[in-house]
Amino acid sequence: IFWLFTKSWSSDIRLDGKTAIVTGANTGIGKETAKDLAMRGARVILACRDLLKAEQAAGDISRDVENANVVVRKLDLADTRSICDFAELIYNTEKSLHLLINNAGVAMCPYSTTADGFETQFGVNHLGHFFLTFLLMDLLKHSAPSRVINVSSLAHHMGKIHFEDLNSEKSYHPVKAYVQSKLANILFTRELAPRAEEMGVSVYAVDPGLVKTDIIRHLNKSLQFFVKTFGFLIKTAEEGAYTTLYCTLTPDLPTGAYYSNCAMAPYSRAANDDNTASRLWAVGCHLLGIHWK
Repeated sequence: IFWLFTKSWSSDIRLDGKTAIVTGANTGIGKETAKDLAMRGARVILACRDLLKAEQAAGDISRDVENANVVVRKLDLADTRSICDFAELIYNTEKSLHLLINNAGVAMCPYSTTADGFETQFGVNHLGHFFLTFLLMDLLKHSAPSRVINVSSLAHHMGKIHFEDLNSEKSYHPVKAYVQSKLANILFTRELAPRAEEMGVSVYAVDPGLVKTDIIRHLNKSLQFFVKTFGFLIKTAEEGAYTTLYCTLTPDLPTGAYYSNCAMAPYSRAANDDNTASRLWAVGCHLLGIHWK
């Protein structure tokens, strides 16, 4: 029941002169994260699939934050072509990138596939961010010290990587696919951390807690009822952003670790498995056709 109690957290660290990308920043935790970074003086890029909603979010942030430096860029994580176009635009328009916050996600949706034929939850939540991080690594390295934050979930404890059926072609269960993708976020964090550390890039995985956001739209009616009825126990989107911000701003945090409620938290046993982590890395490179040492 520990997740019911939200640690209140604050920091007066400024981010003037820093550039941040937040994926899925048009709503929920992503929007609150972007707003907080803008208040600290960062230049914030809202990387979103729906440009109309993203422009609205940018307008909201600019209304709430004096002199906010927010820009909207199109990014569809369900399409590697779009991820390439986004990365190219970033290299052409930004001199530096200090913070990459891989926040966007889909949860427990009916079966569908991405433009490249991956099961949507695995494709968006894991492979899309894996590919985006790969493409932006040179800019992160060039801007070091910099950070990558991967938003995972406590639900990763229920996850298992189904190497024999990663795309759920044999059988699909929305929850099974979701928890697999969230476990993949942590395995990716663990594999990336030692590689990125020598370049001055730190990597963190984050559990935002149980948060009332749009992500519940695919839950079944009884779960939606629970979320609405016991809403007072559940974090607001602003509280859900605390741990992301904690990992973004706190100096000298150990890289490669998993954080929940603004503190380091234990991985699941599956997340601690080095073989699974390196195998998933290799499979991701193979599926995306990239060579990432």
